[in-house]
Amino acid sequence: MSRFLIVIEKASNNYSAYSPDLDGCVAAGKTREETLDLMREAIELHLKGMQEDGLPIPEGKASAEYVAVG
Repeated sequence: MSRFLIVIEKASNNYSAYSPDLDGCVAAGKTREETLDLMREAIELHLKGMQEDGLPIPEGKASAEYVAVG
């Protein structure tokens, strides 16, 4: 099982998500939960397409940290 970091951002009326390790793999939904589900599906399709094209599956290398300031 592969693991990939995803970033979920709140917009005015929806949420959007992307993975720094998978260029062009994005999703958007009305709720955070919907966006997470759609992103999971998008990653599965993205990886399937890469396999069909004979491309290597990248390793999830991105990480995230919160930094306290002030």
